Amino acid sequence: MHKKLLEQVYNTSNFNANGHELIDQLTSHLEDKLNGNSRNAIQWNNPANELQFWNDFLKNGDSKNLFQEINQRTTHIHHPNYLGHQVSPPAPITALTSLLSSLLNNGTAVYEMGMSSNAIERIIIEFICDKIGFNDNAGGFLTSGGTLANLTALLSARKAVTKKNVWREGSQNQLGIMVSEEAHYCVDRAARIMGLGDQGIIKVPVTNEYNINTDLLDLKLKEAQQKGIEVFAIIGSAPSTATGIFDDLEYIAKFAKEHNIWFHVDGAHGGAGIFSKKYRHTLNGIQHADSVVIDGHKMMMMPALTTALLFKDENNAKATFSQKADYLLSDSEHEDWYNSGKRTFECTKNMMGIHWFTLLKLYGEEVFDANVTLLYDLGSLFADIIKAEPNFELALRPMSNIVCFRYVLPNLNIDEQNGVNIKIRQQLLEDGEFYIVQTKLKNVHFLRITVMNPFTTEEHFKALVTKIKALVLH
Repeated sequence: MHKKLLEQVYNTSNFNANGHELIDQLTSHLEDKLNGNSRNAIQWNNPANELQFWNDFLKNGDSKNLFQEINQRTTHIHHPNYLGHQVSPPAPITALTSLLSSLLNNGTAVYEMGMSSNAIERIIIEFICDKIGFNDNAGGFLTSGGTLANLTALLSARKAVTKKNVWREGSQNQLGIMVSEEAHYCVDRAARIMGLGDQGIIKVPVTNEYNINTDLLDLKLKEAQQKGIEVFAIIGSAPSTATGIFDDLEYIAKFAKEHNIWFHVDGAHGGAGIFSKKYRHTLNGIQHADSVVIDGHKMMMMPALTTALLFKDENNAKATFSQKADYLLSDSEHEDWYNSGKRTFECTKNMMGIHWFTLLKLYGEEVFDANVTLLYDLGSLFADIIKAEPNFELALRPMSNIVCFRYVLPNLNIDEQNGVNIKIRQQLLEDGEFYIVQTKLKNVHFLRITVMNPFTTEEHFKALVTKIKALVLH
């Protein structure tokens, strides 16, 4: 009985039939969404009702409808009206590389379990390091998301800079990092996981333009040192998630070098700008970083999760985790690059390098320039539309494809004005035609879009503005 069930699970004819049916469904989905033929970017349902639906489907639903139901009851990222979170509408070819990775299921911790994927990853890492402006001593690896990459980078920084070997001896004194108050929450989370606590997260206020106030760096460092905190790293946001604004990486690089601390760039979103001839300047100074994070699943048209963590000196990548698993790894230095389990949290990692490699092979690096440049241009276009509209206000001029704005009614106090924009966003969510998000900057509530779809146009932006006006009047 058990053998028959397993034979059914691994039946290749069923796989072939289900696969063709799913590809047909997804092709139809892409044609419908990319062309904006369907009205909605999201089919909103509240959590309790959604949970009830899937509980019922597990018991009573027709299994033939499973994939279609999942497809229908999701946020449609390929729709031009999707203007929400920083998640890329994946290039269709990367759905096939994901299929290949899932079916082959070759991890990359040790070479014999990931021969092609380890070699491919090495090529991709060298390619990105070269685009950053690092020399031949650079290296790195791919890992599962920006949060894990930022944590790994800070662990590398701690090992390279601090006076004590915390990895082997435990924490001997209060350690700290410096970071903008607008930095992504994952940096704060990484610092807390490392045991730095409130005191060890030295948040530097931002300017009126929402980038780190470089005038305060010396003061903040001195204050920390007077408290007995050993500051071992400073993080530059490229850009801040909430605002899309880039820190002054050149200034931070000089500051870090002067004080002998590690300079890390969180370029999870905007690091892909290294490929854009037009917007490369937003990352001036990145070549001086000790470590850099770039997400493939944000601005580079790949499925989640795939993140590059790059080091100016590859030796820091090798030294972060020093432990031995005799049944997996040898001590040969020359084997480090193809036994990536020595350098990452993951002992098992999917073949994420094939997403990068396939796009590069089929379309060339120009495809990354085209995507980043167009999306940033669209962010600027949306800002121009908002600026020209009465009763609309920009938080600030965007530097990327992230734009914060709000609807302003006269004679309202700040709490009432915030309430108006909170209500607008909730109404948009429930209506479903557009999907946007929200943020709070210095106690002011803003609507926020991130232009992730290269098929979003000026007409879609104007339709969103019209929709917001109608919701306010209603």
